[in-house]
Amino acid sequence: MNALAEGFLVFPDSPGGAMLFRQFSCTRAQFVTHASGRPWLAGHWEEGALTVAQAGSVRVAVSGLCPVSPERLAVLAGRIEKLSDADSLARALPGSVHLIVSVGGRVRVQGTVTGTRAVFTTALHGVSIAGDRADVLAALTRAEPDDELLAAKIAGPQFLTPLTERSWWRGVRRVAPDSYLALGGDTGAEVVRWWTAPEPNLPLAEGIPAVREALHTAVAARRPARGLLSADLSGGMDSTSLCFLAADHDADLLLFRWTDGTAINDDPAYAERAAGLLHRARQLELRSADIPRVFSPPYALPDTEAPASLVRGVHARWQSARLLAAEGSTVHLSGHGGDELFSGDAAYLWSLFRRDPIRALARLRAHRVLGRWPLLASVRGILASETFDAWWRRCADGLVDPSDTDAPVSWGPAPAATPWASSYAVGTCAGIYREVAVGIAPLADDRGQHAALSMLRSAASQYRQLCRNYAAAGLRWETPLVDDRVVEAVLAIRTSDRFDPWRFKPVLAEAMSGVAPDFILNRYTKGDYDGSVEADLRHHVRDLLELFSDSALASRGLIDGDRLREFLLRPPRGEYGAHLAALERTLGGELWLRAIEDRKTDSCWCLPSELEY
Repeated sequence: MNALAEGFLVFPDSPGGAMLFRQFSCTRAQFVTHASGRPWLAGHWEEGALTVAQAGSVRVAVSGLCPVSPERLAVLAGRIEKLSDADSLARALPGSVHLIVSVGGRVRVQGTVTGTRAVFTTALHGVSIAGDRADVLAALTRAEPDDELLAAKIAGPQFLTPLTERSWWRGVRRVAPDSYLALGGDTGAEVVRWWTAPEPNLPLAEGIPAVREALHTAVAARRPARGLLSADLSGGMDSTSLCFLAADHDADLLLFRWTDGTAINDDPAYAERAAGLLHRARQLELRSADIPRVFSPPYALPDTEAPASLVRGVHARWQSARLLAAEGSTVHLSGHGGDELFSGDAAYLWSLFRRDPIRALARLRAHRVLGRWPLLASVRGILASETFDAWWRRCADGLVDPSDTDAPVSWGPAPAATPWASSYAVGTCAGIYREVAVGIAPLADDRGQHAALSMLRSAASQYRQLCRNYAAAGLRWETPLVDDRVVEAVLAIRTSDRFDPWRFKPVLAEAMSGVAPDFILNRYTKGDYDGSVEADLRHHVRDLLELFSDSALASRGLIDGDRLREFLLRPPRGEYGAHLAALERTLGGELWLRAIEDRKTDSCWCLPSELEY
């Protein structure tokens, strides 16, 4: 494998770890040692992206943009005597980071609580190591891709946590976001849960100050050491709020926005109004006509960690990133994660009904009117006592016999399988759903809290992929809205205050009052891009047919090529848009398999060999 733009491996403080370090030796990577002198961290990282501190025999490393100096980190490291002592450090760090601790011959490795920064582990010659890239560990161990998980992604609509938190490579394991990995010499690895979401007990007014402070800190943490800070200005509440926060911290700000909209996509109009208030910021404007169409060739995604879920706009993202980098931007802010964190899910009504039935029924009526929910399904959903494991089993059954009458008060819908998935893929997916159901528990007792955590953790892998898309152009892509401290502050607020049928994103609107303009915070519309996406897809049907004429998915028995061709050429009336996400998952899986084949000719990850210990 070629040298990574960024990534690291973690070795235990042991003879076995030192042996593995020697086995994969090369002079091109950077490295850091344990206090013992044995190799600890190795990989490739940008200047300023790794902060290391030592206090006696304790070493602490923070990977990512974090406004904590080595001196301050050394003071915090001095309070650590065992791995669990690092809990307080992990709860205090701002930004979005990996935390790696070496103490007493043991190592702790963890990412973010949403999974935007992930940890993976595998064993070589009986010695466990860790890293932030599953495909790197897979290359070292010659692991094969997990075809069964791929079948579940292609065939099944419910690709949520915990499925999103599995490694795509056999023999490589993903550490849950709420846990850390403990490496204990040559004795193996242990996963330890250290984080739980706060109980959602705070009224809105009491929780807002902490959210506001966390947002300010998250944006301030992104000030680049060199180059410009840039930010998306979409006109939506999430990205626009970040732009106004960034303008408070950085006078040399570059705004990126689209200039053309439609009657159903009024985002650019709001962005233009907001841009007029950001007088000191410079703007980079782009028209949709100046970028490649959605789903346009060439079809290639070199990232091999996992199949991409956001394929449709990959060329637009690459072009945007290159333009921003050419303007001098080194760090770019995005509002991704705001929908998952602030929009919420009406499933909170189920739990609210059990605490305050009168209020819950009033809310349910409002949701029904606004969302056009069927009455019978809404009532049945709020009264149902279906457990989470039973819902997963119903999802397995629903692949063949779907239920389309569920209201969002339930754990979720149980829609049908992808129309062009093979019978093998559908059967495999159903089996995986049933495996998931065994012993599974919700992420929180409050169903609204569970839904929020599930959405955040399920979207995290997409955000990691987007980060690497931008990194290919030399740009660090950052999502401050899903920083650990921001997420914790929001999740502490009552779910019935966070999710309001009469108000859009009330928590963010209150937190940004006085920072972002009222016409943004009071906005009740959201840009609709589905029409343009469908039109662009129709324009590239022939290109997609050519791609899938020699399909890697079909050769593995995961899709029926004839049914996919029939869908692309003659989509069922009214169902074209409904299956866009399934088509995108299929395309992502196809390009992933092809990228893996291309990678096999270059599978050595290089580490330094000049270290004596």
